Amino acid sequence: MNDLLTMTKSELLALTEELGVPAYRASQIMAHVNRGEAPHEMTTLPLSLRTSLAEKTVWRLPTVERKQVSQKDGTVKYLMRLFDGECVESVLMSYKHGYSLCISCQVGCRMGCRFCASTLGGRVRNLYASEMLGQVVAAQKDAGVRVASIVMMGIGEPLDNYDETVKFLRRVTSPESLHIGARHISLSSCGLVPAIRRLAEENLAITLSISLHAATDEARSEIMPINRKYGLDELLTAASDYFRTTGRRISFEYTLLAGKNDTDADAERLASLLHRYLDPAPIHVNLIRVNEVEETEYRHGTKKSAEAFAYALQKRGVNATLRRRLGDDVDAACGQLRRKSQRM
Repeated sequence: MNDLLTMTKSELLALTEELGVPAYRASQIMAHVNRGEAPHEMTTLPLSLRTSLAEKTVWRLPTVERKQVSQKDGTVKYLMRLFDGECVESVLMSYKHGYSLCISCQVGCRMGCRFCASTLGGRVRNLYASEMLGQVVAAQKDAGVRVASIVMMGIGEPLDNYDETVKFLRRVTSPESLHIGARHISLSSCGLVPAIRRLAEENLAITLSISLHAATDEARSEIMPINRKYGLDELLTAASDYFRTTGRRISFEYTLLAGKNDTDADAERLASLLHRYLDPAPIHVNLIRVNEVEETEYRHGTKKSAEAFAYALQKRGVNATLRRRLGDDVDAACGQLRRKSQRM
């Protein structure tokens, strides 16, 4: 059956023709869908058409199971319930440029990064493109705001759910859908090299963010099992090739783990590594103080030590910024709220 949330205008036109109703109904349906209205809520349509839509399509809009609003900065952490009862997380953040939503792409994750709550318990299943789009629609509907940018950095590895991720990206950027500019979408990957190379050929003007977190194979393999399959040489060569193919700047995420990867010597190794593979491509390192997860050993250092690490990179010619901490009073780290709900 057609997945109504991700049907294109041409697909809706084909459906209205099949149902024997005027073509203009396709635009009406699309408008209702973009507002997150299920077939029975599309009151501008005749009852017979609403009934036919319900029979011939599936509706997979997530529902807000729970939300926590930060008293510090207004960040909203959503626990979204999917059609089969599984839950994922989304985070709505307010910036000067507008609202940004961090979305999930899988229920759980199989990548095994040691400091991340999302991977505890492994992957349950992939999300459909409609469930990714549905997180954006549901958040907009609940908060009464327009999402201006998207970060694919929630639960799951986007490139481990490649086909549905690309389908989502094409749908959410479409003028007939939510029309969020591709340049305002960031996709975070732990480093699935074949998928990175494939993504480079998709002609999507998104920002690729690579989760690096260490500057040597030994250190990275300890905290990120994926590095045992695709080491730093293979990963950074793919990143360099991605830039040459797309012309898009590469962003690197680097989570600071106290006593593990946050010394001046670590900064020196990281700067040397990036210059070796990426010069003269423009790069940016997004430094993140780890969100502490009770089931793991990793802890964050002080803000002062994080700022010192950023300065150490900058003086070595690497553009680096320290990510502003948002929602740390509402379990804003990926996977924390979902795990809490599982224990209840």
